[in-house]
Amino acid sequence: MFREMRRTKQLMGNSQVEEILLRNTSGTLALLGDDGYPYAVPLSYVYHDGKLYFHSASGGHKIDAVKQYPKASFCVIDQDKIVPEKYTTHYRSVIAFGKVRLLEDQEEMRKIATALAMKYSSDYAEGIPAEIDDYMSRLAIIEMTIEHMTGKQPMGL
Repeated sequence: MFREMRRTKQLMGNSQVEEILLRNTSGTLALLGDDGYPYAVPLSYVYHDGKLYFHSASGGHKIDAVKQYPKASFCVIDQDKIVPEKYTTHYRSVIAFGKVRLLEDQEEMRKIATALAMKYSSDYAEGIPAEIDDYMSRLAIIEMTIEHMTGKQPMGL
């Protein structure tokens, strides 16, 4: 169902892939948007219990796309090193494919919103519950259940 990576010598192991997802702070979520056009949007995320989560306003293009078509991909670039003398770029990246859905359970949403806030604002943990309370009525949490994921790195790393 999913294509295998063509350059298998550059394939990363699962632990390296998870390290990249845990270490980085943003990536690009690709969805099927209006009139069948791809819609790719850069987002903050959290990798939690083997799934990817994104926060959003409760309406807009991204939410409409998630509701219309659940298949998605998400890409995180960990390294982007230009090697001018070789006319190439050495990327280290992860691509995940899976199904997205909007969380509906308020406690589940609160749990993931807390995980997101702790990833980005752990130095301000005491304010997280109040901040989440302020935004809950207009907050959407998108969950991506990963069906296939690969990581690619330059040769020799």
